[in-house]
Amino acid sequence: MFEAPPLLTIKRNMRRPSEAQIAALQGVPSAVASDAMDGAGALDGRIGHMSGDKHIVGPALTAWSGAADLLALHACKRFIKKGDVVIAAFDGHQGCAAFGDSLGGMVANAGGAAIVSDGPVRDLAGLSNVALGVWATGTISSTPYENGPGRVGLPVQMGGQQIDTGDIIIADADGVVVVPFDQIDVVAKRSRAILKMEQDGDKAVRDGLVMPQSYEELLDSDRVRWVD
Repeated sequence: MFEAPPLLTIKRNMRRPSEAQIAALQGVPSAVASDAMDGAGALDGRIGHMSGDKHIVGPALTAWSGAADLLALHACKRFIKKGDVVIAAFDGHQGCAAFGDSLGGMVANAGGAAIVSDGPVRDLAGLSNVALGVWATGTISSTPYENGPGRVGLPVQMGGQQIDTGDIIIADADGVVVVPFDQIDVVAKRSRAILKMEQDGDKAVRDGLVMPQSYEELLDSDRVRWVD
């Protein structure tokens, strides 16, 4: 006989990166972090910046509510630590809002730096007055339920990526990238090297660069066939 699931399933011991690891990725754009993972880690491009801070770097705290529900998102507030990025997994449901300004305000009051969701939001005007970065798929007026079941602190699927509590989230105007917990140190180191290369490249463009030498050499090589 099928038994009803518990309303909430919550991970008892939730991992979190060190403050030094978080600091090592501060200022790193989402695109650079993805480059440092060889193009991996980016959430679906439909999840975009909606309001609040436009560049957030912080540890993920996952809350899977499922489609049209937000019970887990409410429950996760007990476990938020300052600077956390709440991952409001909504199963990609677009028929109602994943949250609005009231719940967003409570997450901010708990110390959350941002919420990232694969659903839309409502009360955008109110959210714009909350000290909380918001990334979502858009806006809608209808409200979700609060019935559960839900999970807090456990891995979720969102935007084509798996996200676990303790991963680092980098979100900005380009989108959202997840840096897996066990890759944080490597990605931070590679990101700094990529940033230096990009700065050098940007300077070359400002100085008038049209074609990198490698492309000039390609065009003059036997790898190009010329036809009349």
